[in-house]
Amino acid sequence: MSASVVTEPVDHKGIVTALPRGGYLVKTPEGNIQFGAPPETIKDTIPTEDSVPRIFVLPRVLFHWQKGINVADMEFPIYFNFFLKKQRVTVFCSDEQARRLVVALRQAVFGPRSLSLESDAYPAADDAFVPDISGEVAYFRRGLKLSDLLAIRRFSTKGTLHYGRVSIYQTERGVFEVHIDDALAAEVPDTVQYQPTYDIGQRLSEPFVPPRFAVTCLGPSHGFDPNDNTSGFIIWLHGNGIMVDPPVNSTEWLERSNVNPKFIDSIILTHCHADHDAGTFQKILEESRVTIFTTPTIMQSFLTKYAAFSGESVEYLRRLFTYHPVYIGRSFYLHGGEFHIFYTVHSIPTMGFRLAFQDKTFVYSSDHQADPEVQRDMYDNDYISERRFEQLANFPWDNDVIYHEAGIAPLHTPITYLNSLPEDVQRRTVVYHIAQKDFPPQDETQLTLATFGIENTLYFETEQSPHEAAYHILDVLKHLDFFHVLPVYKVQEFLSIVELRTYQQGEKIIEQGTRGHEFFIIRTGTARVHMEQLVRGKYLGAYEYFGEVALLAGTARTADIIAETDVELYAIPKSKFINFIAGTEFERVLRRLITNRSEETWNTLVSSNQLASLTDYQRMWLESVLVKTRRDGRGNLITEGEHADGIYLISAGSVTVMRGENAVASLRHGDVAGSMRAIQRDEPSGYTYHHDDPLDLLFVPRDDVVEFLKRNPGAAMRFGQ
Repeated sequence: MSASVVTEPVDHKGIVTALPRGGYLVKTPEGNIQFGAPPETIKDTIPTEDSVPRIFVLPRVLFHWQKGINVADMEFPIYFNFFLKKQRVTVFCSDEQARRLVVALRQAVFGPRSLSLESDAYPAADDAFVPDISGEVAYFRRGLKLSDLLAIRRFSTKGTLHYGRVSIYQTERGVFEVHIDDALAAEVPDTVQYQPTYDIGQRLSEPFVPPRFAVTCLGPSHGFDPNDNTSGFIIWLHGNGIMVDPPVNSTEWLERSNVNPKFIDSIILTHCHADHDAGTFQKILEESRVTIFTTPTIMQSFLTKYAAFSGESVEYLRRLFTYHPVYIGRSFYLHGGEFHIFYTVHSIPTMGFRLAFQDKTFVYSSDHQADPEVQRDMYDNDYISERRFEQLANFPWDNDVIYHEAGIAPLHTPITYLNSLPEDVQRRTVVYHIAQKDFPPQDETQLTLATFGIENTLYFETEQSPHEAAYHILDVLKHLDFFHVLPVYKVQEFLSIVELRTYQQGEKIIEQGTRGHEFFIIRTGTARVHMEQLVRGKYLGAYEYFGEVALLAGTARTADIIAETDVELYAIPKSKFINFIAGTEFERVLRRLITNRSEETWNTLVSSNQLASLTDYQRMWLESVLVKTRRDGRGNLITEGEHADGIYLISAGSVTVMRGENAVASLRHGDVAGSMRAIQRDEPSGYTYHHDDPLDLLFVPRDDVVEFLKRNPGAAMRFGQ
């Protein structure tokens, strides 16, 4: 339950500018002051007359859980001011915020305290060379301290801070008052609303069908470029997407490009700078559980950093995703591809990788200083060993495609060096992390500048695997509710009973009122569920299923299912489907869904503001566990200080939310009583939910809330309860 939020500034002197991505710029005699710093707002301020400000005020809440982003993202404003403007940033904040900011920035600027990398070598890989990167990190640091980059000014216990002719007061009304020469000049909200801003390129006319092997660029440039998306890409293998260092808003980018985000099930995180890890944390909080691949050293740094930003514990954040550690000297396999990890040269621990898939190879440098003169200087001055120097000199330039960064020295590879490589290497090299204006003219290079957009996906020609059809079927199976409890013989059975079908856009897959003979699972495309009584139709995408009601209940089809786009799906005949699910957990889920599903239930779910961040699939899962119930008279649904037995969705009636003796909110139709977050943490309720009159409710028992959050770990955080 959150307090009311003031979302619009009051500008008394004409000095406030709302930034497109979120936050505010206030013009003062002491210089521009930025309130709040969502990711990439530096791209909003670089083009302004005064460029990036050097004074920032942190918002009351540092993390925007519904968007999954840090709204006090100070990394790039600090880097820009220090490396380009030769000045340090001043941040105004509370004592607690200062502590959290310092912890997070130490990870981003200097990396973890221990750089032994012992945990990054698999014990059985005795011949693996594990470099001592502490020297090369020290080479870039050159005695630099955080205080050289950042000055922190703390608000007093009364929420007051004076800075030259400017005074800032943090009020109980949810605003910062900005006074100039003791006169009120502006009132700025003390929380930050975030508006994603990015280019998508060309939206596909039909939903994207993931290929066998390809690479899609999500962004070609760096964090200082106001004109292009920040770097990141997707590797497609066997129809599955692996995001590599995704920029923020990658999922919205995919949806607007007509790519189903469910195809993305994994992330490779190469290091912990904001332009590489902010989108990773955002993806964790979206639909379904994601698996992250990185070294133990980088993972610990990532968790430490985002625990500080979010205010949550490392242990809690670790439960929100699946972690697959990767090791130097030992390949890991994902969707048929073999990945080999190596550490690159950067200011913090950073890994690159080589990928082999069938007869094709791809190498990704991540952020890396590849200039031989810099590496020679490191070696000559004893920052790196001879073996490390030789390793760096033997970068795998012989791969079929080389994704290599270029950027601002000294942390990045100069484009002049890449442009000096042999022409056959240049022709195989795609350059990213560089602004278009800094790329050589076309007639002066054989290099290729990375081009973002799903329409510019780079495809690799590979032969079809003899097991490809089975791989696609198993890929669908693993996304279904019952995958993890199926024995191997049931998986074998599934392979033998599915039949591949295709439907064209506008074609009816199921007609309301007809008898049901098949169960369907979508592989690609989108289908629409049409019933006259629904306030909004349901939409079904990849890995979602339908047709079970008529099969299990023996009734006629209850809705039209229409191909919204071209659809490819797997069909299972009725007799085979019933035999397959008999006695399984999935049968129990489906039978409960049949009992609970109704137009009234769906309309209540889609009208709930608190459940607005859920996808249709998540709402349909909740339909399968909802229990209709009624409370007569007056009483408490949940009592403050006690553990709730579940959450309640109000169908009819009203509930008063109490903290102590004070009423803090009133809930009505579609509102949620209870906290998924408290249940997820096994904590008592912070509020009493009281009713004076009868209520009609949809109840989700505690065990089912826990199960839902195992599948969708970020959902509780996005509710903000």
